[in-house]
Amino acid sequence: MAGKDYYGLLGLKRDATEPQIKSAYRRLARKYHPDVNPGDKSAEGKFKEINEAHEVLSDKEKRKKYDQFGDQWQHADQFAGARGQQRQQNAYRDFGQGQGGAQGIRFEEGDLEGLFGNLFGGARGGSRQTRQRQGRDIEQPVEVTLDEAYQGANRVLNFESEQACPTCGGTGRIAKMACSACRGSGTIAGMKQIEVKIPPGVTDGSRVRIAGKGEQGSTATNSGDLYLVISVKPHHLFERKGDDLSVDVPVPLTLAVLGGEVQVPTLKGKLALKIPPETQNGRVFRLTGQGMPHLRGSTRGDLLAKVKAVLPTELSHEEKKLFEQLSHLRPIS
Repeated sequence: MAGKDYYGLLGLKRDATEPQIKSAYRRLARKYHPDVNPGDKSAEGKFKEINEAHEVLSDKEKRKKYDQFGDQWQHADQFAGARGQQRQQNAYRDFGQGQGGAQGIRFEEGDLEGLFGNLFGGARGGSRQTRQRQGRDIEQPVEVTLDEAYQGANRVLNFESEQACPTCGGTGRIAKMACSACRGSGTIAGMKQIEVKIPPGVTDGSRVRIAGKGEQGSTATNSGDLYLVISVKPHHLFERKGDDLSVDVPVPLTLAVLGGEVQVPTLKGKLALKIPPETQNGRVFRLTGQGMPHLRGSTRGDLLAKVKAVLPTELSHEEKKLFEQLSHLRPIS
């Protein structure tokens, strides 16, 4: 495998499971995040590489292509198409040459259509020429960040799609002969571009239906649908559970003991949280309505802010004396 080693970037083996990939990404994202390493260009570059590796390895289809083609995984479809075309050409060649040294007979596409049409389609008459073709549904994987899942997002997608052949209008035939442009199939392969809207509140596995944007049928009214299969990237601060979010909130020891106010991060900014005196480490405060929007409703989840008491370091001589006094006032039993 040439190019970047995404497994190595995340410190994983090639048989790593999805939870292991997610865990490794979260650990490294926290370590190299620009907010934790302000002004450190090497950490910023490492963070981008980690995100790139996670984007590929956390997506089943992308990972499968990467495992097979390495850093050329994005061209996997073209490789597969080229191999399929070569196999088809070989099949036509072998059929024309015959087997066991016997002289084979070579049929053109129109001859085969006529032969099989006479054998199996005689009772139907010319129904094939007027039959409308229903376009197939298409699934397209789309990865979004947690912020995009919170706010909603737009995407411009480019993907391969079967389209009605413009030469025969999707019928597969011209003047009772198989259309040479599409070999009688009624469709041709082509690239399709479409702008889609991803609604707020999507989760891992959400299927967003875009009506009529799948494979094109023989008419505009019978095209298939496009289904966006959503995957949400992990966030370096927030953990999502349904529509609720949880976040660790660092609280200085003195503030946890005496009480005060801290800033809590949310996906739309910071909020002030009042910390009561003598707040224990690990206490969870529920901020109602500060979580994720519900995909099919107007309600929102909650934000669970967990207190992480921060012990002071590099104490001065006077500070140490105060703690010593405290230890005499409150001896350990």
